[in-house]
Amino acid sequence: MSPTITAFKASPDRGRGLARDMRVRWALEEVGQAYDVRLLTFAEMKEPAHLGLQPFGQIPTYEDGDLVLFESGAIVLHIAERHAGLLPGDANAGARAIAWMFAALGTIEPPIVERSMATLVERDKPWYAQRLPMLEDRVRARLGELSRRLGEADWLDGAFSAGDLLMVSVLLRLGGSGLLDDYPNLCAYIARAEARPAYRRAFAAQLAVFTAASSGG
Repeated sequence: MSPTITAFKASPDRGRGLARDMRVRWALEEVGQAYDVRLLTFAEMKEPAHLGLQPFGQIPTYEDGDLVLFESGAIVLHIAERHAGLLPGDANAGARAIAWMFAALGTIEPPIVERSMATLVERDKPWYAQRLPMLEDRVRARLGELSRRLGEADWLDGAFSAGDLLMVSVLLRLGGSGLLDDYPNLCAYIARAEARPAYRRAFAAQLAVFTAASSGG
């Protein structure tokens, strides 16, 4: 039996692949694991049936037999540990890949999300003009550190891993912001990841959901 994940029935990102189910789709595609998707409206996400799976009323969730998981990072880690392809076989290299997963979600993502939320909900506030440069400076500081560490390498630590998958998923949230323009190695890094067949399959699958919702399908 294939695992089932949940996703937005009508994603607020308009099919750009930024919703967190995309990370899980991508991981499943990388390891060659078939999966089913249960689409939810925003109202359904707050109903008891879903809250029993995800106590904060968010997506994605992951169900596989008796196992129910929430939080995209935890789900990707589970997939990587259960299937070959996203964690190196060497124990030390695997531990480093997991460290990069934590870095993506715990160090790089927070200032990016804070900036994104400010542009969405604070644009009309009197403090927005002064606050935005500070938020963007925080993002640039992390991008600079990451850029220096990546250098000219293709991936963060040897072969592509779950660490790269989550890191790129986070960096994609900066699309259109211009904040990546000063870091050509990070732009190339993202492009390499987007060119992976597994990424393309995952992106096409989530885009098809948005297209169907938009057309009333």
